This record gives sequence, structure tokens and C-alpha cells, in this order.
Amino acid sequence: MRWETDAPVLWAGHCHCDSCRRATSAPFTSFFGVARDSVRWSGTLADYVTSGGKVRRQFCPACGTQLTYQSEAWPEETHLYAATLDDPAQFSPQAHYHWAERLPWLAIADDLPKFAASADGAEPVA
Repeated sequence: MRWETDAPVLWAGHCHCDSCRRATSAPFTSFFGVARDSVRWSGTLADYVTSGGKVRRQFCPACGTQLTYQSEAWPEETHLYAATLDDPAQFSPQAHYHWAERLPWLAIADDLPKFAASADGAEPVA
């Protein structure tokens, strides 16, 4: 399963929310957003719908790799996992999101802005 897009990245960052941690079995996950209709797929995705039908996570049916996060909160965006890039080193995070939910045992020493939840009109908390 492969994806591609020529759309500009709308935002990029690390998410610390409980939902993402549980979905990825990781202390945080790294995403970036692009226009939803700009993503092209090489195969058929499998869906998992959560949060009362408000969130759709899509994954590769062959290997189980999670590929997208889509939410009613951002109906025009698809959030793609940075680790699915051909070269994940090219990912350039801009901020931490849901900082208020971060795990206390993970020390993060970067200078990126940190938002208590999503950055929609919010000021960084750290």
C-alpha cells in the first residue's frame, strides 16, 4: 500500500493525546495534514471508525500499518503518519499538540511550541 500527494503540508507536529497513543502503542505520534482530496492510494484501505463515528483511522489491510487519521473536526484534511514517508527524516515538525496529555516519564527537550490541545486559534502553553 502506497500513497502520494502534491498538496502542500498544512501543519506538521507531534500528537500526545491519549487516543493517538492507544492507536499507535507509542508515547506520541508524528503527523502532518494535507487536503483530504489530494491523497492518492495504490490500493484499498481498511477503515476503523471510533469516537462515536467522528474519527476514521485507515490502515493497510495486508500489514496493518496505520496510515491516516480523519476527523469530523477537520473535514477537509487527512492526517498522515510521518513514519509512512519514504524518507521519514524529511519530516519537519512545527509543534507539539495535546501537550496537556503528554506522559510524564518522557523528557522532551526541543524548542517547538507546545499546545495544550490542538492549535486551532490557541496560544502555546510552553
